[in-house]
Amino acid sequence: MKKKTKKTGKPHKPLKILFADDEPSLQELMSIELPRMGHEVTVCPDGTTAAAALQRNTYDCLLVDLDMPGLNGIEVIAKAKELFPQTEAVVLTGKSSLDTAVAALRHGAFEYLTKPCKLADLKGMLDRIGEKRELTNKFLALKRRLERAEGGSRLVGRASSMDRVRQMISKVAPTHSTVLILGETGTGKELVARAVHDQSLRAEMPFVAINCGALPENLIESELFGHRKGAFTGADEHRIGLFEVADGGTLFLDEIGELPKSMQAKLLRILESGEIRRVGDNESFQVDVRVICATHRNLEEMVQEEAFRQDLMFRINTFEIPIPPLRDRINDIPELADHLFRRFWKAPVPEELDVFSEEAFNVLKSYAWPGNVRELANVIEHATILCDQPPISLDHLPKRLTSWQTGSTVLPELGPMTLRELETHAIDQALTRHDGNKMACAEELGISLKTLYNKLNQAANLRESA
Repeated sequence: MKKKTKKTGKPHKPLKILFADDEPSLQELMSIELPRMGHEVTVCPDGTTAAAALQRNTYDCLLVDLDMPGLNGIEVIAKAKELFPQTEAVVLTGKSSLDTAVAALRHGAFEYLTKPCKLADLKGMLDRIGEKRELTNKFLALKRRLERAEGGSRLVGRASSMDRVRQMISKVAPTHSTVLILGETGTGKELVARAVHDQSLRAEMPFVAINCGALPENLIESELFGHRKGAFTGADEHRIGLFEVADGGTLFLDEIGELPKSMQAKLLRILESGEIRRVGDNESFQVDVRVICATHRNLEEMVQEEAFRQDLMFRINTFEIPIPPLRDRINDIPELADHLFRRFWKAPVPEELDVFSEEAFNVLKSYAWPGNVRELANVIEHATILCDQPPISLDHLPKRLTSWQTGSTVLPELGPMTLRELETHAIDQALTRHDGNKMACAEELGISLKTLYNKLNQAANLRESA
């Protein structure tokens, strides 16, 4: 009777392996066989050389002999775990005693194999390490996604402009093309990015999002690419970058227009080569990541102002998806408000129940919504906190909505003012309306929080010099 062979799943990503053994025959064998298995390998003749290699680069896996000149295998494993705890170690040794096995495992070894070992056994071991690495990255991505979850990827609204957005998502999602999502702050660009990911062939892999305007310039490179311990002041431990966490999945770069010029060049290189290098590492490695970008800025104007690289703009806008502002789809507000209410309300709500009074709906539909869907979500959450039992009435809505009047956007007579003075006045007024909440102020003005802080600092400096 023919023996059935076990079906193997799809191959895992190549591992970056450090092999250390003082036997020349094994060095030669592993330098040939490990690449045949699809992995990258660095071969070292002793423990001291292996420790020096660990100082220069980061490895996914160690294959080490226990007895070597210089440092022994356990000392090499300890060094690796100190530098990069995620590194897995497999011990190869001719000593099959229980004591050495226990010692290796106690010091963090993933597995223990006696020599001579079969290549099939070694391959199976490396496959399990690859599977563990992928599960770890998925867990990290899922943890980040849950922390930032905004209610799934279902797009609510029946406006023709939203139908067009859905059609574009369905067209581009199955491809591997880079996507650029355009829209004002708060229109739901991350929601569209999630929809592209969820309808793609990468749906079971990580979706990782980062706001390029929310991080200090000196931390963006480390956040995206990771770093080695000691790469810079404050780098007390190794860090996996978001490109590596998103390997096999999708990386969403929100507010790409806020990315510093120095980082734009590095992002372009990664998009073209698929290779990343951790800060402090000497070698690059491949990642398979689909990049989706979004911005509320006009990138063509930024290119003309030399604030954004033209070659990067061409590279990221393979396929554009424009999102309409909420004021252009007022008829979607009732459905959106109902959807948001049912998300924020802690108890089940019958589908047939009207959760808003007619007066409340009229106010919601007459407001200008400068903060778009995000502002609407904040308003509905505010109302659900005040409301003990639906429906939502005028008393549950923020005062700025109930006092809103159509056509009230005309500025009062302010007298002659410079453009900068007008800008400062608009910021002061927005801060007053939002009780000093800078995030809400930035959303209303259609600028990033980083830009708002810069403008506030400029205004403060002008006042001091006046």
